[in-house]
Amino acid sequence: MAMTNIPKTAVIDDAASISRSLARAFDDDPMMRWFFPDASSREGSLGSYFTTIFTRQYVHNGVCERTDAAAAFWVPPEAQAKAVPDADTIQQLLNILGDRAGLFRDAVETAAGHTPQEPHWSLALIGADPAAQGQGQGAALLRSGLAKADTAGLPVYLESSKASNLPFYEHFGFTVREELPLPGDGPTLWTMWREPRRPVGV
Repeated sequence: MAMTNIPKTAVIDDAASISRSLARAFDDDPMMRWFFPDASSREGSLGSYFTTIFTRQYVHNGVCERTDAAAAFWVPPEAQAKAVPDADTIQQLLNILGDRAGLFRDAVETAAGHTPQEPHWSLALIGADPAAQGQGQGAALLRSGLAKADTAGLPVYLESSKASNLPFYEHFGFTVREELPLPGDGPTLWTMWREPRRPVGV
């Protein structure tokens, strides 16, 4: 595995590079295009969005890892109550979203209503800069987080709004649980679940 593919813990000083990679990764994501329809400003808006949730939310209460051009934010079960945005963070996100804030709020509430209640790890997001896709950076991050969940003997939950990503997750043992049409004529959101696997060598 190349050095660029080795996951390392993300720290707050990584915010600029992580947000840049994620903004590029999610530029063609149906839900992010729905939230940020203006192509000319989307990369900047996405950068602000990811900077906000990383620096105010996940870096403090999640398990954040990165490679040179990819990042993943995970939330273990013991942190899920804390890994929700506070009032100031919500206001920052609404300011970034502008007139799409209502759609964002409705989408978040819809997804939250389908979150599993049993203890699980959550893959909040994962993405790689398209310029680095095909190098295995996203897969390396996914394997790293899944190994942690498997060691804990816990399942993993994620949500995806990009149909072409489903086979990638299925390759790693996820199955589709639900197919949710988001309100306001929004895109489809697929919820996915992966049962724990016995760690290698155990």
